[in-house]
Amino acid sequence: MNWKIINSDSIDLLSRRFFGEKVDLTFLDPPFNQNKDYNYFDDDLPDDHYWQLMLDTCKGIYDVTSDGGAIYFMQREKNTERVLQCLREAGWTFQNLIIWKKKTSAVPSNYKYGKHYQIIVFATKNVSPRVFNKLRISPPLPANYKFERENGIYVTDVWDDIRELTSGYFAGDEALRTSDGVRFHKQQSPIALLLRIILSSSNVGDVIFDPFAGTGTALVVAEQLGRKSIGIEIDPENAKCIEKRLKAIRDADSINKYYKDYINTENLKEIWGSVKEYFSSKKGSSTLNLFSE
Repeated sequence: MNWKIINSDSIDLLSRRFFGEKVDLTFLDPPFNQNKDYNYFDDDLPDDHYWQLMLDTCKGIYDVTSDGGAIYFMQREKNTERVLQCLREAGWTFQNLIIWKKKTSAVPSNYKYGKHYQIIVFATKNVSPRVFNKLRISPPLPANYKFERENGIYVTDVWDDIRELTSGYFAGDEALRTSDGVRFHKQQSPIALLLRIILSSSNVGDVIFDPFAGTGTALVVAEQLGRKSIGIEIDPENAKCIEKRLKAIRDADSINKYYKDYINTENLKEIWGSVKEYFSSKKGSSTLNLFSE
């Protein structure tokens, strides 16, 4: 298998330097300390305690990352300063502050501008990334543009073309649900988001790491792109879900539908890997019950 799921506490494992190999790209999407209802994590910690845990996590990831390897640290917009501080103190080199405008309605406020985005900080171990693939996309033309772009445009640090998996209609088939239709994990990351990150900052055969794996979206995308992956997940039910999701890729998790979005990327065939061969032998049903024994 190209993937490994570890049902444990990522902060504890990183502090003990348990890794036997280096990782090349980490997607760090921890609980945001918003008092969400997690079974195995206290999401209402004192701020200083929470950010010390995040600093320790960033240091642990840095230690196991290959030279020039990358981290993408996702957080709330109000915590931008704390995220940058954590990464800097852990030794990472800042590259980009990505604005993920999630194609959903803004959260209103009575005393400041409504919130309409989330941040993802891209940083590397050492000044230059060992891998950075310049992706090209073809978004709809703005209203005042007259001519189509022949080769699309390069992806910038504003991502406004990827919808989050909201709790309502737009969660669609991709959102994992229990047998009675209830969302299994309301913080599930979309396939399209992890696809962009992994395509941008890794090559076929690289090791992708997710220390707060959740429902395993990073591992599902990495598997399809021919990358190795390691996920740590403290909740045993989530860990079981990830394993089942990886053993039989659902139609809703297929990355094939996004290939055309990046068709103008010069080295797309090289970095995409052998997806067609993978799906010819392993594709799972879209009606797969992930939660059955």
